[in-house]
This record gives sequence, C-alpha cells and structure tokens, in this order.
Amino acid sequence: MAKGKGARMMPRSANPMQQIQKMQEQMLAEQQALGDETVEVSVGGGVVRVVMNGHQKLQALHIEPALLEPGEAEMLRDLLIAAVNEAVERSQAMAGARMNAITSQLNLPPGLGI
Repeated sequence: MAKGKGARMMPRSANPMQQIQKMQEQMLAEQQALGDETVEVSVGGGVVRVVMNGHQKLQALHIEPALLEPGEAEMLRDLLIAAVNEAVERSQAMAGARMNAITSQLNLPPGLGI
C-alpha cells in the first residue's frame, strides 16, 4: 500500500522487549522490597506472635512465659505451627499481590496469567 494521503498509520505500540525488561526491573525491585515488609500473626489470644518478612523468613517470635511451663509443650507446639503456617500464607499472599500488580500490565487473555 502506498504511503500518502489515503494511507492510515497504525499507532505504534511500545517495544515488547522494552516492556518485558521494564517489568523484570519492577519485579526485581518488588522482590527486594519484600525483604523489608513484614506480616505479624497472633494466635491463642496473643500468647504466641510471629513476624515474618516477604521472603518468608521468620523475623521475630514471642511466647508468653506461661506456655513454657511443663505440661504446656503440646499446646505450645500447636500454637507455633499455626502461627508460622499462617504467617507463611500471609507473606506469600503479599508477595503474590505485588507480582500480580506488575504482570497485569501484560494484558494477557484470561487463563494465561503469569
């Protein structure tokens, strides 16, 4: 088709490779920032509290001294497991939300999300 008065110019979209590179840079920055972000979980009415960062690393653990009594070991174990598991789930959800915010820029068809 000849260029001229009757020719239509298609708008040029941004270079896909540049978009991918920008997205990779954003993902790296978000992944690094997640190391500074934390979630806190409290179980058993606050007798066990854990703090975990966005890299799923345990940062802090608080146990009420009453749970350190003999005979409370099983309850303490159950509370620790519950608290750590919930903290991992929340941390993963936080990280997933961050990454989804970046990958949603790709405008992929439903079912093809990253």
